[in-house]
Formats: sequence, structure tokens, C-alpha cells
Amino acid sequence: MLPGIGVFGTGSVAKVLVPFLREKGFSVEAIWGVTLQEAESTAKELKIPFFTNKIDDVLLKKNVSLVFIVCAPNLHAQISVKALGIGKHVVCDKPAGLCQAEALKMVRAAQYYPTLISIINHSLRFLPAFIHMRKCIHDGYLGNPSELTLIDVRVQMGSLLGETYNWLCDDTMGGGTLTLVGSHVIDLVSYLSGQKVMKAHGVLRTFVEETEKVNGIRKITAPDFCTFQLQMDKGLLVTATLNNHLPGPCFNQEIYVCSKKGYLVVRGGDLHGRLHKSNSKSIIEEEGKRPHDKEEVIYVDVEDLSCASSVIPKPYIKGLCKMISALKEAFLPVKEQMDWIKEPVKAAATFEDGQRVQATMEALRQSSEDGCWKTVQLLTEPPDPNPALSAAVRRTAISLQ
Repeated sequence: MLPGIGVFGTGSVAKVLVPFLREKGFSVEAIWGVTLQEAESTAKELKIPFFTNKIDDVLLKKNVSLVFIVCAPNLHAQISVKALGIGKHVVCDKPAGLCQAEALKMVRAAQYYPTLISIINHSLRFLPAFIHMRKCIHDGYLGNPSELTLIDVRVQMGSLLGETYNWLCDDTMGGGTLTLVGSHVIDLVSYLSGQKVMKAHGVLRTFVEETEKVNGIRKITAPDFCTFQLQMDKGLLVTATLNNHLPGPCFNQEIYVCSKKGYLVVRGGDLHGRLHKSNSKSIIEEEGKRPHDKEEVIYVDVEDLSCASSVIPKPYIKGLCKMISALKEAFLPVKEQMDWIKEPVKAAATFEDGQRVQATMEALRQSSEDGCWKTVQLLTEPPDPNPALSAAVRRTAISLQ
């Protein structure tokens, strides 16, 4: 029995998401928008029976059991924590809140309600090419998985900005290539390698501060270029370059995973691999395989999308579609609407993964400001909102004793 869906957000992701959900047999019961007008027009367009601009109206609907949070990041933590507290399953878009403190609230809520689904939409984990790549790595295609040397990521795409000034233009509100694209990359390298980020170094730049549509007194602060290096806990080095300067809605993504034996590469949705000649003999002896003098095609993505988008890159849409299929498999075998099985969605990014990505992005922002490598530090306690006042209270307590 599939749960009823409530959607938070009226942007491009929501407009791609709702048809996918219906295609998989889910019933979309309600949609929330920042303004009632936005919610109403999107509900009419997507034929959703209930719309509102009040968060609680969606969460308190009895026929909504699973919520998709695809609105501005400043509301991600608030809605996630509230939804889990009411007993709803949660799929939250990246990033996990605006900062690590918000991500920590989400983690604690998920830990408090372990029987509920709580996942972050890092959809590249569900892209078949990366599933095959991870399997190849763990099956020893490149040797021992702990001996990977380098992951090199290149993403070139068009602008992430919209027609009007909104949160996408503002770095502090979750806009920019690091948050919107880099978060996927940071999560993906940990997922593929099974290693955690220890240190980070980055350079963030906002080269385009005005566009034809966004100008005047408001300046764009969201970075449109980002390059970073990550040192992982078992010696793996990650380098990434993310560039938003290509014209139009184009998207090129190449991810190389290298070891001393050879490399695997995902270009778009296809996986290729190549072993160095010195390793080819041992491969023939061990497994009876032919030597890899040229790149070997391991997986080719031939599946066509039923719902394309000019705004969201194809790999992210395809990954999202696969994630919805996994959610369907998690809910379908059980009779009760709130019950689910873990196996189909065990590959999904948890709220803990979301916090680790937030911690890495915070380290990269600090690194970009002062030009140094930064250690990635995970919060375990919420930060003190007023440290000066707390110190004064402690001093008073000591003097009273």
C-alpha cells in the first residue's frame, strides 16, 4: 500500500517530481507554496487536489504519510523535524538545512524516530552508472578499494540562476554551485569510495554578479565557480572543478576514479574502465580476461526519460526517478500504509550523510576565505546561541558559590 504524498515547494524540482510519483503509482495529495498564489497555480498545473501556504496544513492531513521537501533550503530543517515529530516519512532535497547546526537538528529527529524514512535527495547514488562503478570498485576492478589514489571530478554546466532575484542568487540562503552541485559531488565520492572526508581546501568565486534580469541594488553573491580538494581518511585525494559558465542548459560531467592499476570513468550516464598494460597480464592469468589496450565499455545508459527538464540536468532527474522506484519497492510489499522495508532504500543518503556534507562545505567556505586547508569537524552538540551571555552566567554562578 503506497503512502499519500505531500510536496513542499513549487519550483522546477516539484514539477518534475510529481509526474514521476504518479507514474510509479503514488497519490500526490497536497502541495505547499511560499504564497497561496504560487501554491494554487502549481496545484492547477499538476492537478493536485489540495494547496496551501501553511506548513502544518500539509503535515496534519491524514492521507499524507510521506513528504518531499523541495523548497528553499532555509525551511528544510524546520519542515523535516516537524514532519518526523508528527510521524511522517521524509525525503528532503539537498542541502540538509543552511548550516551544520540545522543539519544536526535533522539528524537528532531522525535518530529519535528510527521507524520513519528520513533520506536526503542525493540522487546520483541511484544512477545506474554509479551503482555499477561502486560495484566495480568493491569487486576489486582497480585493486584493493582502500588503495584508490585519486577521484577527479569535472562538472561544466549553464547558470543556476532563475528569471528573478531569489534564494538561488544568495550564498547565505543556499544558492551557488557548491551547495547545489558540490553537495552531490561530496556525497558521491564518500559513497563510491567508502571513505570519509578529513581535510578540505577550496576556492569559491562569484564571477557573474549581475544578469539582464537580476541587477540594480541587488548583487548576486552565490558562487558560480568552485574548485576544491578533499583528503579522505584512507589517503584518497579528491579534486573537483565545478563551472557554471557554459551558455544555455547544457551539462557535462566526468568523474574519474583512479588507482595504480587503472581507472574507471563515468561520462554523463555511461561507465568506462581501463587497466594499465602492466596489469593486463595478471588479469589474463587470474581471470582469463583479455588485456585492456583501450577503454572498456562497462555500462551504457540507453533508458530514455519519460519526463525531461530543461532546468535540471539529466543525471539528477534519472537518479531521482530511480530513487522513487526504490521508495515504491520499500512500501509496496507491506500492508500497513506507514510500514516499509529497508533493503530497497539502503543506498540512499541519510541525514547523517547530509550533516557530513554540510561540515565539508563549511570547511570549504572557511578555506576559501583564508586560503588554508581546513579540518572537517562534525558538530555533536548544538552551538551556543549567545556564548558571551553563557560565559557571564557561568562566572556569576562561580562567584555565588
